[in-house]
Amino acid sequence: MKVAVVIPARLASIRFPGKVLARATGKYLVEHVHERVKGCAGIDRVILATDSEEVRRACVSFGAEVVMTSPDHASGTDRVAEVARGLSHDLIINVQGDEPLIEHDDLQRLRNLFGDGVVMTTLVARRTDPAGFADPNIVKAVVAENGNALYFSRSPTPYSPPHAAVVEWNQHIGIYAYRREFLLMLSQLPATLLEKRERLEQLRVLENGFRIRVGVTPHRHLGIDTEEEYCRFTEEYLKANAKRC
Repeated sequence: MKVAVVIPARLASIRFPGKVLARATGKYLVEHVHERVKGCAGIDRVILATDSEEVRRACVSFGAEVVMTSPDHASGTDRVAEVARGLSHDLIINVQGDEPLIEHDDLQRLRNLFGDGVVMTTLVARRTDPAGFADPNIVKAVVAENGNALYFSRSPTPYSPPHAAVVEWNQHIGIYAYRREFLLMLSQLPATLLEKRERLEQLRVLENGFRIRVGVTPHRHLGIDTEEEYCRFTEEYLKANAKRC
């Protein structure tokens, strides 16, 4: 199967405006994402999708292929779908422009989940910490025994009694792979009630009766949503690279 990765990169962000162009590490945040994906085996093409001329110029400066998209998209899924219309690849992987710690084997996991009838895949990481469970910036996933997603939420889900010694939960890793035809169809559906309420675009899939196959990864990397999270990433990146020098 031919695989293309599309990285949606918006300049606007409610919690951390302009985050994809944050450059405290010496590289743009979106540049880190591009580098991680570009070096992955089995990826045939990597494209940055943006509606910002400033982001386009920055991405061109580090050698990325960039496609300008409509400023009217309500979600990254819709932006990725616009790019996918001009592609002929079998699978389209959506890697957010704020995922600088994406692992190569996670991209492979997304691909390997496809089989008969599977139209979309994503990943979760197992966790037991109460702090993460209560954090609305960390999305929780509920997964059925057959590996299909039941629900995604920013709330502590599923319910765990206050006296429970261990809280077992799934952290959603916000990367997705789609069969191209399914992605194009999905982008034509209107945003749904739960999608808008939770601010989670994957709920559009479930609310319309489609299935998302979920894989488990040992990597707990999080997308960067806040300036505090970016500062932690910067500190860890600079510390790791100082050790190599």
